[in-house]
Amino acid sequence: MAQVALAWVLKNPVVSAPIVGATKTRHLTDAVAALDLTLTADEIAALEDPYTPRLPTFF
Repeated sequence: MAQVALAWVLKNPVVSAPIVGATKTRHLTDAVAALDLTLTADEIAALEDPYTPRLPTFF
């Protein structure tokens, strides 16, 4: 799941930099593996489909 999430973040031009808080070696392994993962248009659509855009709220 982490690899897919990071692969989506890396392809998304709106996100400028993911925050990777690695506390275990496997976290870094997943982060690096995400660089080699290419999501198809159908996979991206399936990931984004449940999202409902909302207007920003300010404090």
